[in-house]
Amino acid sequence: MKKNILFLCTGNSCRSQMAEGWLRHLKPTQYNAYSAGIEQHGLNAKAVQVMSEVDIDISKYYSKSLDELSDIKFDYVITVCGHAHETCPYFPGSVQVIHVGFDDPPQLAVLMSDEDDIINCYRRVRDDIKDFITNIEQHLEQGE
Repeated sequence: MKKNILFLCTGNSCRSQMAEGWLRHLKPTQYNAYSAGIEQHGLNAKAVQVMSEVDIDISKYYSKSLDELSDIKFDYVITVCGHAHETCPYFPGSVQVIHVGFDDPPQLAVLMSDEDDIINCYRRVRDDIKDFITNIEQHLEQGE
């Protein structure tokens, strides 16, 4: 039986969406992937762009709140940003909460004006998330 994994971020606009896309793409038979935010900020267009560069279409994803997923029993909740980790709500049952902080591409790019530099921030975080998802079993076993 596939395990349910929730990627939780502040706004469910970028990092959690990329993580959901990677897990659906790389491990579709092992896990059901979901993402949500403490708040809803809308889907980040640059996240969609860099994921499409690796043939993963997240353009139909949308920013969700935890309330929208309240009927799903999660095996793991992975917080992908510090704010979500610090404000992570209580999940009943045997859910394991793991924090893996990834840099925030919009924050990295806030002072940049060159579009290539900006998009490279998103690409780097996309690739960091891929590395994590590729080895997710090890991280889940270690609780990190």
